Amino acid sequence: MKKVVLAYSGGLDTSCIVRWLKERGYEVICFVADLGQGLGQGENFEAIEERALAAGASKVYIRDLQEEFINDFIIPALKANAVYEGKYLLATALGRPLIAKYLVQIAHKEKATAVAHGCTGKGNDQVRLEVAVGILDPRLEIIAPVREWEFKSREEEIEYALKYNIPIDVTKKKPYSIDRNIWGISIEAGVLENLEQEPPEDAYMITKSPTQSASYPRYIEITFARGVPVKIDGKIFKIKNLINHLNEVGGQFGVGRSDMVENRLVGIKSREIYEAPAATILYTAHKELEALVLDRELAHFKEIISLKYAELVYYGLWFSALKDALDGFVNKTQKLVSGTIKLRLSKGTCVAVGRKSGYSLYKKELSTYGKEDKFDQKLAEGFIKLWGMPYKR
Repeated sequence: MKKVVLAYSGGLDTSCIVRWLKERGYEVICFVADLGQGLGQGENFEAIEERALAAGASKVYIRDLQEEFINDFIIPALKANAVYEGKYLLATALGRPLIAKYLVQIAHKEKATAVAHGCTGKGNDQVRLEVAVGILDPRLEIIAPVREWEFKSREEEIEYALKYNIPIDVTKKKPYSIDRNIWGISIEAGVLENLEQEPPEDAYMITKSPTQSASYPRYIEITFARGVPVKIDGKIFKIKNLINHLNEVGGQFGVGRSDMVENRLVGIKSREIYEAPAATILYTAHKELEALVLDRELAHFKEIISLKYAELVYYGLWFSALKDALDGFVNKTQKLVSGTIKLRLSKGTCVAVGRKSGYSLYKKELSTYGKEDKFDQKLAEGFIKLWGMPYKR
């Protein structure tokens, strides 16, 4: 019997996929990745394992990958200031290559000939998973049941699950498609497909409405060492705890919401809303610190690199040679990115209000207009003449 390793979430689609693959002669091994989808609240992985076995899986692997996800995927993207189309901090996109990595590892361990996923034919995640698997082991067959099976609706899937006693929640209607991990939440479908309608509050999961958050601001200081956040308000945090704490604090002030129409990799536009309190806070602080310590040419060029880095992540090219090369550049830029940024959280906003670094390039005696001014303004005339010389005819 052929073996297949399935990226399993415990939801309706992947639970039906277990049975569907089994009917086609496969022994199904499920892989569940813990990427912090409970966002500090915990996930009932025991129930997920029981569901997979009840659906027909022969074995279930559950891996806590939060530390690896943070250190090897989130932190590099943060150092790069990677944001897709100005709004999306890439939470879901960053998780897919890690899932692909373990699909391949488990397939090798189990001597499976194929891997499978529950992605649709119009989404980005199918590309991210399949391209990553193809790079890591092009010999593996990739099966995408949702692209080819007979079910035309969620209701038909529910009937199938009931027929085979697959223990899923069939009473609660799910208005949205949701993916979550410790770095953020992606939300789509349902009423969000009406572009003229404001996202309803029930679409959001971890952030308060800015109109309902506290009327007073919260000030918070983030300290970085070589581009990595290490302290909050002077207190050292383990990186996972730091992110969870910022998700909680930022969420209380409505920080980290975004509503965007984005260009999917497959060529269509889609409306997505995101919640990423910790990611928003850390991105804002990191970018402000870089503005303080990087010279002008390096800072400007890094903007170009950040855009390309975000595209590579979004496009599923995490394991590409170009992304590896860009990591080398980004890591070089982080040598002096150490210091503390003070932020004000208020009514859905996150704004830098204070900056401090031993590597700061800001010189008050040169920028001030007060009596401490040491800038020789007479030099400006010659500078302007030289600067403008190539443009005179």
